[in-house]
Amino acid sequence: MTEQIATNVHWHDGEVSRDDRYRTLGQKGATLWFTGFSGSGKSTVAVALEQALMRRSRLSYRLDGDNIRLGINKNLGFSAADRTENIRRIGEVGKLFADAGIIVLSSFISPYRADRDSVRALHQEGGLDFIEIYVDCPLDEAERRDPKGLYKKARAGQIKNFTGIDDPYEAPNAPELVLKTAEMTLSQEVDAIIELMIQRGILFSA
Repeated sequence: MTEQIATNVHWHDGEVSRDDRYRTLGQKGATLWFTGFSGSGKSTVAVALEQALMRRSRLSYRLDGDNIRLGINKNLGFSAADRTENIRRIGEVGKLFADAGIIVLSSFISPYRADRDSVRALHQEGGLDFIEIYVDCPLDEAERRDPKGLYKKARAGQIKNFTGIDDPYEAPNAPELVLKTAEMTLSQEVDAIIELMIQRGILFSA
Protein backbone atom coordinates (compact mmCIF):
# COMPACT_ATOMS: atom_id res chain seq x y z
CA MET A 1 0.00 0.00 0.00
CA THR A 2 1.19 3.53 -0.74
CA GLU A 3 2.00 5.53 2.37
CA GLN A 4 -0.22 8.48 3.28
CA ILE A 5 2.10 11.50 3.23
CA ALA A 6 -0.26 14.47 3.57
CA THR A 7 -1.36 15.12 7.14
CA ASN A 8 -4.47 16.73 8.61
CA VAL A 9 -6.66 15.46 5.77
CA HIS A 10 -10.00 13.79 6.36
CA TRP A 11 -12.64 12.16 4.17
CA HIS A 12 -15.71 14.40 3.82
CA ASP A 13 -19.04 12.66 3.26
CA GLY A 14 -21.75 14.48 1.31
CA GLU A 15 -25.50 14.47 1.79
CA VAL A 16 -26.21 12.31 -1.29
CA SER A 17 -25.66 8.62 -0.54
CA ARG A 18 -24.25 5.96 -2.80
CA ASP A 19 -27.64 4.23 -2.84
CA ASP A 20 -29.25 7.51 -3.93
CA ARG A 21 -26.92 7.64 -6.92
CA TYR A 22 -27.50 3.98 -7.75
CA ARG A 23 -31.28 4.43 -7.71
CA THR A 24 -31.04 7.47 -9.95
CA LEU A 25 -28.96 5.59 -12.51
CA GLY A 26 -30.77 2.25 -12.25
CA GLN A 27 -27.50 0.41 -11.78
CA LYS A 28 -24.74 -0.25 -9.27
CA GLY A 29 -21.33 1.25 -9.73
CA ALA A 30 -18.65 -1.34 -10.36
CA THR A 31 -15.20 -1.74 -11.82
CA LEU A 32 -14.74 -4.33 -14.56
CA TRP A 33 -11.01 -4.95 -14.90
CA PHE A 34 -9.89 -6.38 -18.24
CA THR A 35 -6.40 -7.88 -18.06
CA GLY A 36 -4.34 -9.76 -20.63
CA PHE A 37 -1.53 -9.42 -23.16
CA SER A 38 -1.25 -6.48 -25.50
CA GLY A 39 -3.35 -7.41 -28.53
CA SER A 40 -5.51 -9.85 -26.58
CA GLY A 41 -8.68 -7.84 -27.25
CA LYS A 42 -9.17 -5.98 -23.97
CA SER A 43 -9.95 -2.61 -25.51
CA THR A 44 -12.01 -4.15 -28.30
CA VAL A 45 -14.41 -5.89 -25.93
CA ALA A 46 -14.55 -2.86 -23.62
CA VAL A 47 -15.57 -0.62 -26.53
CA ALA A 48 -18.24 -3.09 -27.63
CA LEU A 49 -19.52 -3.49 -24.06
CA GLU A 50 -19.73 0.28 -23.60
CA GLN A 51 -21.90 0.47 -26.72
CA ALA A 52 -24.10 -2.40 -25.56
CA LEU A 53 -24.61 -0.77 -22.16
CA MET A 54 -25.50 2.54 -23.78
CA ARG A 55 -28.17 0.80 -25.85
CA ARG A 56 -29.61 -0.39 -22.54
CA SER A 57 -29.50 3.18 -21.21
CA ARG A 58 -26.77 2.23 -18.73
CA LEU A 59 -23.89 4.57 -17.93
CA SER A 60 -20.33 3.31 -18.25
CA TYR A 61 -16.94 4.82 -18.90
CA ARG A 62 -13.80 3.28 -20.35
CA LEU A 63 -10.42 3.76 -18.73
CA ASP A 64 -7.98 2.61 -21.40
CA GLY A 65 -4.29 1.99 -20.80
CA ASP A 66 -2.95 4.30 -23.52
CA ASN A 67 -5.49 7.03 -22.76
CA ILE A 68 -4.52 7.09 -19.09
CA ARG A 69 -0.82 7.25 -19.94
CA LEU A 70 -1.50 10.32 -22.07
CA GLY A 71 -2.98 12.12 -19.07
CA ILE A 72 -2.99 11.30 -15.37
CA ASN A 73 -0.12 8.81 -15.71
CA LYS A 74 1.94 10.61 -18.36
CA ASN A 75 4.90 10.78 -15.96
CA LEU A 76 5.18 6.98 -15.62
CA GLY A 77 7.21 4.53 -17.67
CA PHE A 78 7.12 0.74 -17.82
CA SER A 79 9.47 -0.32 -15.04
CA ALA A 80 8.00 -2.65 -12.42
CA ALA A 81 7.68 0.24 -9.96
CA ASP A 82 6.01 2.50 -12.54
CA ARG A 83 3.61 -0.25 -13.59
CA THR A 84 2.60 -0.71 -9.95
CA GLU A 85 2.00 3.02 -9.51
CA ASN A 86 0.09 3.13 -12.82
CA ILE A 87 -2.31 0.47 -11.57
CA ARG A 88 -2.58 1.99 -8.10
CA ARG A 89 -3.65 5.34 -9.53
CA ILE A 90 -6.19 3.91 -11.92
CA GLY A 91 -7.55 1.72 -9.15
CA GLU A 92 -8.24 4.84 -7.10
CA VAL A 93 -9.87 6.55 -10.10
CA GLY A 94 -12.00 3.46 -10.76
CA LYS A 95 -13.10 3.39 -7.13
CA LEU A 96 -14.31 7.01 -7.37
CA PHE A 97 -16.21 6.33 -10.59
CA ALA A 98 -17.81 3.22 -9.13
CA ASP A 99 -18.81 5.11 -5.99
CA ALA A 100 -20.53 7.63 -8.27
CA GLY A 101 -22.60 4.79 -9.74
CA ILE A 102 -20.73 4.45 -13.02
CA ILE A 103 -19.75 1.08 -14.49
CA VAL A 104 -16.01 1.38 -15.07
CA LEU A 105 -14.44 -0.55 -17.94
CA SER A 106 -10.70 -0.65 -17.18
CA SER A 107 -8.50 -2.10 -19.92
CA PHE A 108 -4.94 -2.57 -18.71
CA ILE A 109 -2.35 -5.25 -19.34
CA SER A 110 -1.72 -5.03 -15.56
CA PRO A 111 0.74 -7.94 -15.70
CA TYR A 112 1.38 -8.33 -11.97
CA ARG A 113 -1.10 -10.28 -9.88
CA ALA A 114 -0.28 -8.38 -6.69
CA ASP A 115 -1.15 -5.06 -8.32
CA ARG A 116 -4.54 -6.32 -9.49
CA ASP A 117 -5.20 -7.85 -6.09
CA SER A 118 -4.46 -4.48 -4.49
CA VAL A 119 -7.10 -2.83 -6.66
CA ARG A 120 -9.55 -5.57 -5.75
CA ALA A 121 -8.83 -5.03 -2.04
CA LEU A 122 -9.29 -1.29 -2.45
CA HIS A 123 -12.78 -1.84 -3.88
CA GLN A 124 -13.71 -4.48 -1.35
CA GLU A 125 -12.71 -2.20 1.53
CA GLY A 126 -15.02 0.43 0.06
CA GLY A 127 -17.90 -2.01 -0.39
CA LEU A 128 -17.69 -1.77 -4.18
CA ASP A 129 -17.93 -4.46 -6.85
CA PHE A 130 -14.72 -5.46 -8.60
CA ILE A 131 -14.89 -7.95 -11.46
CA GLU A 132 -11.64 -9.27 -12.89
CA ILE A 133 -12.01 -10.36 -16.50
CA TYR A 134 -9.12 -12.33 -17.92
CA VAL A 135 -8.92 -11.74 -21.66
CA ASP A 136 -7.18 -15.03 -22.31
CA CYS A 137 -5.41 -14.93 -25.66
CA PRO A 138 -2.34 -17.08 -26.37
CA LEU A 139 0.82 -15.01 -26.73
CA ASP A 140 1.46 -16.26 -30.26
CA GLU A 141 -2.04 -15.17 -31.32
CA ALA A 142 -1.67 -11.75 -29.68
CA GLU A 143 1.68 -11.38 -31.41
CA ARG A 144 0.19 -12.44 -34.74
CA ARG A 145 -2.45 -9.72 -34.42
CA ASP A 146 0.05 -7.08 -33.22
CA PRO A 147 -2.40 -4.21 -33.95
CA LYS A 148 0.06 -1.49 -32.89
CA GLY A 149 3.23 -3.15 -34.19
CA LEU A 150 4.59 -3.32 -30.64
CA TYR A 151 5.62 -6.97 -30.62
CA LYS A 152 7.68 -6.43 -33.75
CA LYS A 153 9.46 -3.52 -32.08
CA ALA A 154 9.95 -5.51 -28.87
CA ARG A 155 11.45 -8.45 -30.76
CA ALA A 156 13.80 -6.00 -32.47
CA GLY A 157 14.90 -4.63 -29.11
CA GLN A 158 13.31 -1.23 -29.74
CA ILE A 159 10.95 -1.55 -26.73
CA LYS A 160 12.17 -2.72 -23.34
CA ASN A 161 10.12 -4.25 -20.49
CA PHE A 162 7.46 -5.47 -22.93
CA THR A 163 5.01 -7.92 -21.38
CA GLY A 164 5.35 -11.42 -22.80
CA ILE A 165 8.71 -10.72 -24.43
CA ASP A 166 11.15 -9.51 -21.77
CA ASP A 167 8.71 -8.87 -18.93
CA PRO A 168 6.41 -11.46 -17.30
CA TYR A 169 2.63 -11.71 -17.29
CA GLU A 170 1.00 -13.30 -14.25
CA ALA A 171 -2.42 -14.67 -15.19
CA PRO A 172 -5.24 -14.33 -12.64
CA ASN A 173 -5.73 -17.26 -10.28
CA ALA A 174 -9.48 -16.87 -9.88
CA PRO A 175 -10.97 -14.26 -12.22
CA GLU A 176 -14.73 -13.74 -12.20
CA LEU A 177 -14.78 -14.33 -15.96
CA VAL A 178 -12.44 -15.71 -18.62
CA LEU A 179 -12.86 -14.62 -22.24
CA LYS A 180 -10.99 -16.75 -24.76
CA THR A 181 -10.81 -14.24 -27.57
CA ALA A 182 -9.22 -16.65 -30.02
CA GLU A 183 -12.31 -18.88 -29.74
CA MET A 184 -15.25 -16.56 -28.95
CA THR A 185 -16.95 -13.96 -31.10
CA LEU A 186 -17.11 -10.40 -29.85
CA SER A 187 -20.86 -10.63 -29.34
CA GLN A 188 -20.42 -13.81 -27.27
CA GLU A 189 -17.91 -12.01 -25.07
CA VAL A 190 -20.22 -9.03 -24.53
CA ASP A 191 -23.19 -11.30 -23.79
CA ALA A 192 -21.16 -13.23 -21.22
CA ILE A 193 -20.18 -10.04 -19.41
CA ILE A 194 -23.70 -8.62 -19.39
CA GLU A 195 -25.09 -11.90 -18.05
CA LEU A 196 -22.55 -11.83 -15.23
CA MET A 197 -23.43 -8.21 -14.44
CA ILE A 198 -27.11 -9.11 -14.20
CA GLN A 199 -26.30 -12.08 -11.93
CA ARG A 200 -24.19 -9.81 -9.70
CA GLY A 201 -26.97 -7.22 -9.45
CA ILE A 202 -24.93 -4.50 -11.14
CA LEU A 203 -27.61 -4.06 -13.78
CA PHE A 204 -30.98 -3.77 -12.08
CA SER A 205 -32.76 -5.26 -15.10
CA ALA A 206 -31.89 -6.91 -18.42
